[in-house]
Amino acid sequence: MPPKIKKQNQPPRAVRLIRVELAKLMAEPDPETPSKAIGDAVGIYAYFDYDDEPIYVGQTSAMFRDRVGRHLTGQRSDAVAKFILDPFEVAKVAMWSVPSVAAAMNPADPMKKATTAQKRTLLSPYEYTVYKELETQSVFHAVLNEGVIHASDVIALPTAVRGRIIPDELWEDRKHSDVRIARRASTISRLSQMISEREVSGGMRRTLLLQAKRLTWLAEQRIHEIGAEIPDADDAQISDD
Repeated sequence: MPPKIKKQNQPPRAVRLIRVELAKLMAEPDPETPSKAIGDAVGIYAYFDYDDEPIYVGQTSAMFRDRVGRHLTGQRSDAVAKFILDPFEVAKVAMWSVPSVAAAMNPADPMKKATTAQKRTLLSPYEYTVYKELETQSVFHAVLNEGVIHASDVIALPTAVRGRIIPDELWEDRKHSDVRIARRASTISRLSQMISEREVSGGMRRTLLLQAKRLTWLAEQRIHEIGAEIPDADDAQISDD
């Protein structure tokens, strides 16, 4: 009988390599508290794809290493479960630490720590500011979030920790346009099927539309990469010469 494979060695090699890069990123010093690792901080995080396009913004009153890890492994993540976020598309991560929220006390009882709901309220202006900033940077002027990030005053942001979680040996294969187009089409198919079978939010329908725009953009980029032409409506025939 072969020896039992240890749990940490059960995922495919590519997954293990990405987890190593993610662990390295989480070990980076927190600019707001240099004596601590960014993975132990709380605050706002964002994901970017292989074109540096922002694809998701979130907040966490727990540690970054736990929240970000759950998203990227699909464990207890609504965004992944609803096919809003495809972890395969996440190439880079950015994190903004907000130590004041981690240390916040309960206004109703100053001897107790702030509740999760209270911390979320404190984080909301930071989340909105990051969201608006990345929205302006996006080619599509949008991010994939399903839920509405409620408007607030735009505030000064702390210094972000940013890093790539895809190692060099996987980068070219993962970044390949045809691979990403296939993944995007599959995500759209599953998302649209879920929408057809359930009563869903308008946010999920907006996400479907944005995913379709991103698929079109990727397909057009691929056409240009290989030197093909998109035919006009009046073209009599299409040639691959």
